[in-house]
Amino acid sequence: MRRIRLGINIDHVATLRNARGGTHPDPIRAARLVREAGGDQVTAHLREDRRHITDADVERIAREVDLPFNLEMAATEEMRAIALRVRPHACCIVPERREERTTESGLDVAGQETYLRRYVGPLLEAGIRVSLFVDPDPVQLEAAARVGVPCVELHTGTYCEAAGTARERELRRLVEAARRCAELGLECHAGHGLDYDNVRPVAALPQVVELNIGHFLIGEAVFAGFVAAVRRMREILDAVRSGA
Repeated sequence: MRRIRLGINIDHVATLRNARGGTHPDPIRAARLVREAGGDQVTAHLREDRRHITDADVERIAREVDLPFNLEMAATEEMRAIALRVRPHACCIVPERREERTTESGLDVAGQETYLRRYVGPLLEAGIRVSLFVDPDPVQLEAAARVGVPCVELHTGTYCEAAGTARERELRRLVEAARRCAELGLECHAGHGLDYDNVRPVAALPQVVELNIGHFLIGEAVFAGFVAAVRRMREILDAVRSGA
């Protein structure tokens, strides 16, 4: 199987910075280390409430970091205007509620199909690779294909939080969703809640070409260092893809 792309979400470096104020730790410094650590792109979520990544961070990533930039964002007019100005390599459209601690589920693409088709059009025309963050549900995948995006990112959070037979059931959903992506011509990405252990079955899915991982790796970086934490994830993914 081909090498899997690894996107590193740097949101929670900004969370640490914002907890005290000031400029340290600088998420842009983390972004610059991603390549050295074995990552392939920088991912950051500009939330409507700016609870971690800020507008200035987004501008600096786009301007100062020599790696593809994947901007996660809600499907709002404000966020689209920012994306069209900054021109990241990619945008991942995610659901967002102000009261949530983190993204809790995938987009209801089927229920917003007409709106999302209109929304993503200008982004695609600008040459931005657009993905939709979705649950591993064939109804949502089929709607995403009709919207016209080239990619989807499968929400792995439910799988990661489950245990025993429930986790096995959620993994089967991911397996079937990845296969359905291939049938629909959608490039398949995955992310949310992945760590060194639960990432292996997801990385083993041949249809998955990209993983985006953040919170766990930033937490590990506190103990092991940023480069070492990311590099270990890179090694695990490479081992899975090589059959080792």
